[in-house]
Amino acid sequence: MSLHPLKIVMLGLSITSSWGNGHATTYRSLVRELSARGHDVLFLERDVPWYRENRDMPAPPWGRTLLYGSLEELKDSFEMEVREADFVMVGSYVQEGRAVGEWVNAVARGATAFYDIDTPVTLSKLERGDCEYLTPQLISRYDIYFSFTGGPILKRIETLYASPMARPLYCSVDPAVYRPLDSARKWEMGYLGTYSPDRQPVLDRLMLEPARRSNGTFVVAGPLYPKEVRWPENMERIEHLPPGAHSAFYGSMKFTINITRADMVRAGYSPSVRLFEAAACATPIITDYWEGLGSFFKPGEEILVSRSTEESLRYLRELTAEERMEIGQRARKKVLSGHTASHRVDELESYMAVVLKKQEVLK
Repeated sequence: MSLHPLKIVMLGLSITSSWGNGHATTYRSLVRELSARGHDVLFLERDVPWYRENRDMPAPPWGRTLLYGSLEELKDSFEMEVREADFVMVGSYVQEGRAVGEWVNAVARGATAFYDIDTPVTLSKLERGDCEYLTPQLISRYDIYFSFTGGPILKRIETLYASPMARPLYCSVDPAVYRPLDSARKWEMGYLGTYSPDRQPVLDRLMLEPARRSNGTFVVAGPLYPKEVRWPENMERIEHLPPGAHSAFYGSMKFTINITRADMVRAGYSPSVRLFEAAACATPIITDYWEGLGSFFKPGEEILVSRSTEESLRYLRELTAEERMEIGQRARKKVLSGHTASHRVDELESYMAVVLKKQEVLK
């Protein structure tokens, strides 16, 4: 579906820095594709030291990206932009997101949306009374709730928190950036991800212990791992890998492992952006299991599921190079058929059209 050009304002965690977060690549894909379709997109990002010191895209070439230093500066400098926008979207984990959301819904004349890139985490926070960037009352004020997680959780957002509309807006991949490269497979298995205490035991079981029992070389890329982590002797470490280096990284391993946050596993239907990125590179994926996985990839044919050290070792030892390549190619075909940035913006435009039409009727 194609909309007439809209004025869109996004307030997100970061678009300029992918350091320690998966939000930036998602926002870059959306802004690039929306801008290519003629929409006027302004991305507003809080200027914080940890992203300022690690910006791999300080000036995104699509739309406009502007920084603000405080909530007061945001209100003083961008009230007119927010008021006049057709569509304003606030993302999860935005600093002072609760106050930002209240201000946006008070000021905006157009439609408003909350984009939750961390839905199960957000709902767990709300259940504990942690309203860091969202409150139950705010959910009902946003015209639509976009969620990285699909499945039953969407109905819960509508019924328990009175969202007028909750819809999935999964992560996506840019096939121009993530593509197969003819690289030597120097690692048996690799993992790309920021340290998370709930993921670490699973990473240890599904990759680190298999590495200890293997002769080949393995690799983990990502920041914030504590010094106490016991890495196998045949494990290489890369502190941070910018998106431009991801394809070469995935192309240099026989398998990549995917480890899902515990909240995401409990919720199900929560594909990581790393799944789509690795698949677009035709790198065969070994993943932990979660409900709904089969609605994205067919286990055994497009993706491999491991629940134990022994299963991971079996894949490493028994699959031939031809079998690995076939799994990777089937996963790539699946991603290119439904999970690119273009597909996501098709969905986003259709949702925006519904919300804007509903807003016109109410007026």
